[in-house]
Amino acid sequence: MADTSKYDIPEADIAWCPGCGNFQILPTVKETLAELKIEPQQAAWVSGIGQAAKIPQYFKVNYFNGLHGRSLPVATAIKAANPELTVVAESGDGCSYGEGGNHFIHTLRRNPNITNIVHDNRIYGLTKGQASPTTGQNMKTSIQVNGVFLEPFNPIAVAIASKASFVARAFSGDRDQTKAILKKAMQHKGYALVDLLHPCVSFNKVNNYKWYKDNTYYLEDDYDPLNQEKAFQIAQETERLALGVIYKSKNKPAFEDSLPPYQDNKTPLFQKDQKLDVLKDLIDKKRKQ
Repeated sequence: MADTSKYDIPEADIAWCPGCGNFQILPTVKETLAELKIEPQQAAWVSGIGQAAKIPQYFKVNYFNGLHGRSLPVATAIKAANPELTVVAESGDGCSYGEGGNHFIHTLRRNPNITNIVHDNRIYGLTKGQASPTTGQNMKTSIQVNGVFLEPFNPIAVAIASKASFVARAFSGDRDQTKAILKKAMQHKGYALVDLLHPCVSFNKVNNYKWYKDNTYYLEDDYDPLNQEKAFQIAQETERLALGVIYKSKNKPAFEDSLPPYQDNKTPLFQKDQKLDVLKDLIDKKRKQ
């Protein structure tokens, strides 16, 4: 196992409930970075609001903690400004698919070279257990006391239908398998979605560790993720959920590679001559109006 001490923050006060799946995800993420030999200063994490969104506060990387559901546009901008960074947007299912649903759809279109790790516990954990977009039908919550009647949002199917460049699902309880999936996601050139299933021991009494063990399976080694039709069929399975890399699209250009500033000069945007004096003059003129 790789040494992860360079990412540790010993004084961090980790505010998750005992037994939360986030406790498994945190060391898995650090081990992934260590084994890929990504230094803390080479990584940039972006999150929104929620229990999952706290994760970059608990290990040593550059990070931006922003508004609810707004992690993806910030991550896209950071990668565009400095393509040399490893950029990861990490937040929960409510933040990513609810408040951030519109950004999710358009990030699929843009295909920035970032990894999007979604802690999918099928509930709003920070705000005390109301249904999230991925909560199962008929589940009773503190808010939906008669049970959820809406069809759950299917991020895997939406991503595949949109021809996302990398779509995967993992389970926090299987750390080695999850680490292998995260490695593939971070090494992929383009937008990589990892829908990371994990239990909320406080507010979701249905989708617990046993439920995930009994209702998931791993794709076979000879499975072809380039087959969009087959991948879409798998994405619509509800009895048992497939784990692994479910879909990849071929030859989809990354967003930042198509930006005009990088067509002739690969110098990172933040190092280019930005003519800041011109911008300052415009700001000064505006202030005087």
